[in-house]
Amino acid sequence: MNKTDTIPAAKRSEANTAGLPAGLAFPFELVKDHLLQVDTFIGEQARTFDPGVEGYVSYVCEISGKRIRPALALLAGGAAGEISDAQVQIGTVVELVHLATLIHDDIMDGADLRREMPTASAKWGASLSVLLGDCLFARALELAAAFEDSAISQRVSAAASAVCQGEILQTQRRFDLNLSRDDYFRMIRMKTGALFAAATELGARTAGADAAAQENLREFGMKVGTAYQIYDDCLDLVGQEEIAGKTLGTDLIKGKLTLPVLNLIANATEAQRDKLNTRLLLKEPIDVTALADIADYDGAVGRAVDTGKSVLEDARSHLVSFGDSPYRQALDEVTHYLDGLLDSCCR
Repeated sequence: MNKTDTIPAAKRSEANTAGLPAGLAFPFELVKDHLLQVDTFIGEQARTFDPGVEGYVSYVCEISGKRIRPALALLAGGAAGEISDAQVQIGTVVELVHLATLIHDDIMDGADLRREMPTASAKWGASLSVLLGDCLFARALELAAAFEDSAISQRVSAAASAVCQGEILQTQRRFDLNLSRDDYFRMIRMKTGALFAAATELGARTAGADAAAQENLREFGMKVGTAYQIYDDCLDLVGQEEIAGKTLGTDLIKGKLTLPVLNLIANATEAQRDKLNTRLLLKEPIDVTALADIADYDGAVGRAVDTGKSVLEDARSHLVSFGDSPYRQALDEVTHYLDGLLDSCCR
């Protein structure tokens, strides 16, 4: 593998700590030094692989995003007690699982871009990329097993399993006219919420929090992750690739019935619904032009946004038992940042 395929560590660290959206400036500044430790630790993991594999691992680790899951693990630790190396390790574990799922997602969606860089599958093909994702999963579980507290590896394994099961269910239910809102929420809690929940719960657990605090922060993470997935589903429908920095429009083409699409189908006229249902039954690709003539198109996205904002309000209710520390305030700020992202889908 050519060394030009990697990004210098200094540039990676700068990208993950500078130029953050205003809504994340305070939360990330609060744990900036620890996030840099996460970056360093993730970089060290690449060097644990065979030299012939190391470059591939380095590439996918270096095109990662804002490290929101590690940040949540760190902030949860601070809100529940104090931050230590344990939360840095937890943040690394959940980020490696997340990166593995992104590689597999990009393969299934046929995505070419991730963070404005070519995806692993676009560079090296599906076969190598599947194995690369598997390598990251395995390394994450190995790191989790290094904790003396066996509950940590159990929680990480359960979250990784939930993510994979959620993806299987979503793949199985593509083009499925019987998919309900309850089905949708069950799948996104598994495929996205579970890993957010593991980050916040284990951040609290490694800070010595009691069972009630761990449960509150687990529920907080689950709901933040659920709202984030709703945003991502809306973004796929109405976003712009040059702003999002990744391939969009794949959900419709692949027949994924996300919340805004479910809203749209539920409120379409009978003739419009029949047209959409015919395409779904035939498993034909659906694109925005097939939906644009439905009068409630914008309303369907708006209602999905409202649902996401309601989930975030529920998430904030799980923080009330924590003191008014900067870390608790930062967790609250993360939810308001996501509120703003959801609002942007309606502009």
